[in-house]
Amino acid sequence: MIRSWMFVPGDSERKLEKSLSNSADALILDLEDSVSDDRQEIAREMICQFLKDNPDRSRQQLWVRINPLDHNFSLADLTAVMPGAPDGIVLPKVYSAEEVNTLDKYLSVLEVREGLAAGSTKIFCVATETAASLLTFHTYLENVSDRLMGMTWGGEDLAAALGASDNRHPVTGEYDEPFQLARTLCLSTARAIDVQPVGVVFVDFRDLDGLEQECLRDRKSGFIGKIAIHPAQSEVINRAFTPSAEEVEHAKRVVDIFEQNPGLGTVGLDGKMLDMPHLKQARNLLALAEKIENRG
Repeated sequence: MIRSWMFVPGDSERKLEKSLSNSADALILDLEDSVSDDRQEIAREMICQFLKDNPDRSRQQLWVRINPLDHNFSLADLTAVMPGAPDGIVLPKVYSAEEVNTLDKYLSVLEVREGLAAGSTKIFCVATETAASLLTFHTYLENVSDRLMGMTWGGEDLAAALGASDNRHPVTGEYDEPFQLARTLCLSTARAIDVQPVGVVFVDFRDLDGLEQECLRDRKSGFIGKIAIHPAQSEVINRAFTPSAEEVEHAKRVVDIFEQNPGLGTVGLDGKMLDMPHLKQARNLLALAEKIENRG
């Protein structure tokens, strides 16, 4: 279970090395937005070497964000970094599940070339960075690669794709309707196909209090984890998406009281009536806490 994903520019040796001491559960070594076209080859070589130099991923996974599949850089990205055996590939600017499935085929070939276990390279897609993507979430329900382990949504690139000048309400600061739709579709689709739904980036990296509040809202909605764009954000994200001791204890009490009363669909606890959805929520929280604890 990955709580925090932190972007790291693939062409910065200093930032790559520094990222290893960051508390992020996973690093996203970036070949897309943070790397200029004339430094792509440099970034590919640096990322591949970084992957090879850090084969122990028990504490921190190493992922690579390639360029979009419809960009002529993407295949060169993949062939350059796969010798380093990344834990997975972050796929940006998808239009539908078709891009995920195409990437799956590419990875199958490259895993054979590199002597990697079949299916070992996972996929994490940024599902809402194109206008068409808002109309094709049903394709994930019909057929999508088993490599897909997580989905997030994108508010910044989506704004550009929709021709919007901003993605938040000028008074409330909340996301406007098209972006709320993207958030909801990403969450519901991820849950429907049983992959991890991940919260969108929080661009004001100086506002750690605002980040924490958005993380807590995301977690309340059903997301697990969030993407960081600054090293200081990782610790806040980890804390927000880790169930507290009080939450775990309460969840255990909910499960216990249902187990003590088999056959009952409704029970009372601390003056409140609980039913099956409360039991499911409690079990989900305990499963999340266990997965986080098992990460070490």
